[in-house]
Amino acid sequence: MSKLKNKTAIITGAGKGIGRAIALRFAREGARVAIWEKDEVAGNQTAEEITNKGGTAIFASCEINNAQSVTKALQETVDSLGNPTHLINNAGIAHVGTATSTTEEDFDRVMEVNTKGLFICLNKVIPLLVQNGGGVILNLASIASRLGIAERFAYSASKGAALAMTLSVAKDYVDQGIRCNCLCPGRVHTPFVDGFLEKYYPDENERSEKFTELSKYQPIGRMGEPEEIASLATFLCSEEASFITGSAYDVDGGTMTLR
Repeated sequence: MSKLKNKTAIITGAGKGIGRAIALRFAREGARVAIWEKDEVAGNQTAEEITNKGGTAIFASCEINNAQSVTKALQETVDSLGNPTHLINNAGIAHVGTATSTTEEDFDRVMEVNTKGLFICLNKVIPLLVQNGGGVILNLASIASRLGIAERFAYSASKGAALAMTLSVAKDYVDQGIRCNCLCPGRVHTPFVDGFLEKYYPDENERSEKFTELSKYQPIGRMGEPEEIASLATFLCSEEASFITGSAYDVDGGTMTLR
């Protein structure tokens, strides 16, 4: 497994869920991995898991919506691993609410992290990729960027921005050797899903019923697993996908096409 041998990948939000799965898979494929994560415990755990298995990884404390924090994490990455060749913009937050039930504060918070945070990471890392003669960027959007999902107003808006920024970056930097694509996952079984169920469905039986309902929403009959997202991410970030840029890929158990 050496699809990413001698590559240096920055992965935001890699302490848990999809980001963690991508970090572990990239390390197995030979990449040096920089874990940019706000949660210090989770970030260190991912980095330690990689190094304990013989891989190379560092943890850099980072709040992606803070330019100074991103600049500091980037310098730590360059000092420890060298200039990045890959940027995986995975970090983000979710929110449940409609256009009228979402508060202005909630909307600002989601956009601050999911949209401004993505912009800051692109703004700070792209110059190094250009300096290197090229690189690969992968943004995590969502099927919510292209499909109406109930009570996901702010989240959908932020992921729509992620999709639009993917297309813009792909267009602006294709002549400088940078490929930029995005993944649009459907519902994936992550710690966020478990936390959501525990918060809104404290009764165990009710929680179990809701989990089954959420699973059956996907035509394939279950939620995705983080490792399944990581598999496609690995392909898109490898030389096997060298002819692919400016594309969005649904990983959703058939939700976009079969519902």
